[in-house]
Amino acid sequence: MNKRRLGTTDLEITRIGFGAWALGGGGWEYGWGPQDDRQSIAAIHRAIDLGINWIDTAAAYGFGHSETLIGEALKGLPDRPYVFTKGGMVPDGNRNVIKVLKADSLRREIDASLRRLGVDAIDLYQIHWPTEDIEEGWRVLSDAQTAGKIRWIGVSNFNIPQMQIIEEIAPIDSLQPPFSLLERDAENKLLPYCLEHEIGVIVYSPMASGLLSGAMTRERVMRLPADDWRKTKSPWFQEPQLTANLKLADLLNRIGLQYDRSAGEVAIAWTLRNPAVTGAIVGIRSPHQLDGVIGATDFELSDQDIEEIERHFAERGEHAA
Repeated sequence: MNKRRLGTTDLEITRIGFGAWALGGGGWEYGWGPQDDRQSIAAIHRAIDLGINWIDTAAAYGFGHSETLIGEALKGLPDRPYVFTKGGMVPDGNRNVIKVLKADSLRREIDASLRRLGVDAIDLYQIHWPTEDIEEGWRVLSDAQTAGKIRWIGVSNFNIPQMQIIEEIAPIDSLQPPFSLLERDAENKLLPYCLEHEIGVIVYSPMASGLLSGAMTRERVMRLPADDWRKTKSPWFQEPQLTANLKLADLLNRIGLQYDRSAGEVAIAWTLRNPAVTGAIVGIRSPHQLDGVIGATDFELSDQDIEEIERHFAERGEHAA
C-alpha cells in the first residue's frame, strides 16, 4: 500500500487511515447513533490486515469509548499501527462537549488517553479545536513530547494565524483540517501554507461524513437515528443542499464505475490528489465498509474526471477546486 512521510516526522503513513469517530457510538453531542463494539474491533483488525497503518481517534469520541475500543483491539498484536489521538474537548456533564486547553486539563487528558489506548507513547497527539488558550495548550503538548509521552505533536481545525502563533513555541508536525468536495476552503491558502512549511496534513471527512460514499440515499438519511449528529447539525444532510449533494454522489459513482471503484473511493482520491495532503482519515464502522474505500490508496483521477466534477459545481452555481 502506498505510503507518504508525514511532514518532517519519521512516520511513513498509508494514504488512508482508520477514522474512529463513529466508534464512540451515540448518546453524546456529536455521536453517530448506536454502534456495535464487536463490529468496531473487527473493523480495526480488518483494516490492519489490509495494510492500513494508522488510526485516528480523540478522547471526545464517546467520552473515551473510542480510545478504549482501540486499546482493546490492539492488545496482543505483534505490530500495532500508529495511534493518533486528540485532546482539548471535554464533557460538560450533559453529554455535550466544551473546548478546554488549560494546562491541568490537557495534562489529565493525555494521561487518560495513554491508559485507555494501552500504549507507552502516543504517536501523534493533536489539539482538537483551538481556543484562546492555544499557547498554553501547545506548551503542554511540547512538554509531554519532551517527557516521552507523545512522539509527535499536531493541531486540528487551526487556521494559519493560529498556527503562526504556536510555531513560536514548538514546531507543528501536522495539521488535521476538514477537506472534501463539499468543503474545499483549505485548498486556497491553508494547504499551500502547510506544503511550504513542511507540515504534514491528514484531512478528515473526505467523503463528507458518508454523504459521498455512494451508500447514502435520501431514505437512509431520513432513517438516521435521532442521536446521529448529521441528522440535526449538518446542513449537507438537509435541504436544499441534500438533493444537490446526492446528485454529486451519483456523479462520483458514475466516474467510479469506469474504474471499478466506488463513489467513496473517487471522493477520497480527489482529496489525495492535492500535493499537500499526506493522508485522508476515512471513517469505518464495520469490516465490510473497507471494501468501498481501500481502493482509493492507489487511484488517480483523470483530467476528464476532474472536468466532469467541475461542470457539476458550475451547474449548481459553485466553483470546483
